[in-house]
Amino acid sequence: KFSGQLVVVGRRGWMNDNIEGLIKQCRLSDDILFLGYTADHELRFLYAKAEVFVFPSFYEGFGFPILEAFCCGAAVVTSTVSSCPEVAHDAALMAQPDDPQDIASAIANILENTKLKEVLHKKALQRAAEFSFRKTAQKTLDVYKEVYSS
Repeated sequence: KFSGQLVVVGRRGWMNDNIEGLIKQCRLSDDILFLGYTADHELRFLYAKAEVFVFPSFYEGFGFPILEAFCCGAAVVTSTVSSCPEVAHDAALMAQPDDPQDIASAIANILENTKLKEVLHKKALQRAAEFSFRKTAQKTLDVYKEVYSS
């Protein structure tokens, strides 16, 4: 059993109006911490200290939170849909975003397996190194040049 806290970062979204009542009803108020908006330097700290970063997104344009977590060496559980698998590649565990048991199993797998966590840490840093704004800008410029010369 995990003895830490679930830390939820970011503003509250749609469809979570009843979450506080459910948390109180289940007597989990001491186990779940809502931080709301968090500054970048605080996010880096949270990513670096997290036992597992969980990002079961249903829709993601690119997946910056995954990449940010990778930059800090976090073990990541993310979604099997949208851009998440493309960004995460093999550096994260994947789970169906609409399947709480699948998400819980992936989290437990990391928490119970220190070797897996170490492997994910190394892969996260390697995967993060494959992305850079300079590379993105260069590839974008190359596409513009190709289109312009056609």
